[in-house]
Amino acid sequence: MSTTRTTISTTTSTTTTVFTASEAADPGYSHGPHAAAHAAGGPGQAQADGFAVSVVLPTSGRLDLLDRSLDALTRQNLPGASYELIIVDDEADPGTLQLVAGWRSRTGARGPCITYLANDAPHGPAAARNRGWRMAGAPIIAFTDDNTVPSPDWLQQGLNAFNDNIDVLCGPVHMALPRHPTDYQRDASQLESSEFIVANCFCRKQVLQAVDGFDERFSVAWRDDSDLYFRLLKHHARIARASQVMVEHPVRAAPWGASLGQASKISYDALLYKKHPELYREKIRRRWRWDYYAVVGALLAAVLGVAFDQRQLAVCGAAIWLMLTALFCIQRLRGTAKTPSHILEMVVTSALIPPLAVFWRVVGAVKFRARFA
Repeated sequence: MSTTRTTISTTTSTTTTVFTASEAADPGYSHGPHAAAHAAGGPGQAQADGFAVSVVLPTSGRLDLLDRSLDALTRQNLPGASYELIIVDDEADPGTLQLVAGWRSRTGARGPCITYLANDAPHGPAAARNRGWRMAGAPIIAFTDDNTVPSPDWLQQGLNAFNDNIDVLCGPVHMALPRHPTDYQRDASQLESSEFIVANCFCRKQVLQAVDGFDERFSVAWRDDSDLYFRLLKHHARIARASQVMVEHPVRAAPWGASLGQASKISYDALLYKKHPELYREKIRRRWRWDYYAVVGALLAAVLGVAFDQRQLAVCGAAIWLMLTALFCIQRLRGTAKTPSHILEMVVTSALIPPLAVFWRVVGAVKFRARFA
């Protein structure tokens, strides 16, 4: 991987600081007193050889969300000298570099060491996280995302919960839904019930090294954390959960038809299944998607009936397709917003999701050579 060299300047009332992405990639390039070693102490204190914890935050062009997350991360009740923030930019965007430089200048000597890394290739959150944790200076790595808001005591609580019997610590992700959420928002809120989510976890660096970090073949934000979790389980890592280690994950409104754009991610289920078939069936999905295949089969029957002038086949196929699609639509609408726009979206996307999902499942099976259905 290479680091894009982009020079920017940030101006305060007294000084002008100029730094480059190449300098930011140097672990020794720190601001103020944070470059120096600190006396060893208990949880939340910098260790003699560096930081108590390194926070790795991948981002990709979402400046408003990153700004909100950095605001929370620089306001931790942990001493600034005790932790570092490593921002890995998957787009190598000058705007992101400028934003990080602004926070670096704003927090000054009181804040944590803030490092910007431009991830030129390979791309994806898994690759970006690997880029970050491998250059981290602390023995404990804290992962979160640019669309989360960690609580003020997130790092302190995480470090307090760690002991010699823990390799990985997971905390909850809270997603507050509106009174009448959309189907997309309700689906996104399932992150709250996940056993393991990388948006809120602390890992020992030596354990990440033992399992070789994230699998960079998961090039989108889908199943990469599940894969890491399954490999940690197989490695017999000691995984603990702490309810007091909290991050907020505000649920945003999504564009009309956003669920269609998510369908392509299903192809990565095939890779996860190929690597961990038993754990996939145990923790992700126990059975294959017979409902999607039934919808697609009925639709094909209707099309073939029309093509070969088989009226009975066409009518039966169309009737079954319409019934299954209607049931799917009703299921998605249950407990969600009933605005005309959302109802229309559910009708249209409920007809399109099953064939799209089957298509991408087949693509994944072929691409990753997995017997996946």
